[in-house]
Amino acid sequence: MKEKIDINTWIRKDHFKFFSAFEEPFFGVTVEVDCTATYEEAKEHQVSFFLLYLHKSLVAANHVEPFSYRIIDGEVWKYDTVNAAATINRPNGTFGFGYMDFYEDFEDFRTAANLEIEKVQASTGLIPSSSGENVIHYSALPWLSFTSLSHARNYAYQDSCPKISFGKLRDENGRKIMSVSIHVNHALMDGFNVAQFVDCYQALLNRKEVNAYG
Repeated sequence: MKEKIDINTWIRKDHFKFFSAFEEPFFGVTVEVDCTATYEEAKEHQVSFFLLYLHKSLVAANHVEPFSYRIIDGEVWKYDTVNAAATINRPNGTFGFGYMDFYEDFEDFRTAANLEIEKVQASTGLIPSSSGENVIHYSALPWLSFTSLSHARNYAYQDSCPKISFGKLRDENGRKIMSVSIHVNHALMDGFNVAQFVDCYQALLNRKEVNAYG
């Protein structure tokens, strides 16, 4: 479900009109997050670390409203739920796009996501995701610790989906640290909103969701 925002009465009316006229309205930041507790949680419960930190990022995104805004035919819409369109790595070095629905409960998310991962890894080709607009474009570069990142873009296509990329997990002073790149459309949100997401995400990474495993 989605709801149209009245741009004429929207508090971001001027910001939307200004940035939506740009050829490149996206801005991005790279931050470092502490994944120590979540890494331990994944090991303790023998679940995928990738799926656990991916799920927590979706929880954070669904709690920060501007991450649910999308531009469709020049209008701004707010979605009830934001899902994941993620790159899935294959053993042969290629990747395919997979679509993962968001569930508040991690076990429900993990079950559905594992089925999608199996489907992508058993296939060939890029498999363009027919996921719609209410997704975040996710990618993981578990081989690299990066301090910045750029994305391939088709400027002829009006894109408003946030893009989040995860880097290599590294040990630093006894902690598990990971780079996270966040690119968003400036017509829909500002740095303040990205900071809200990062703060919420870090709080979730710090907390072990023991009840999520039954």
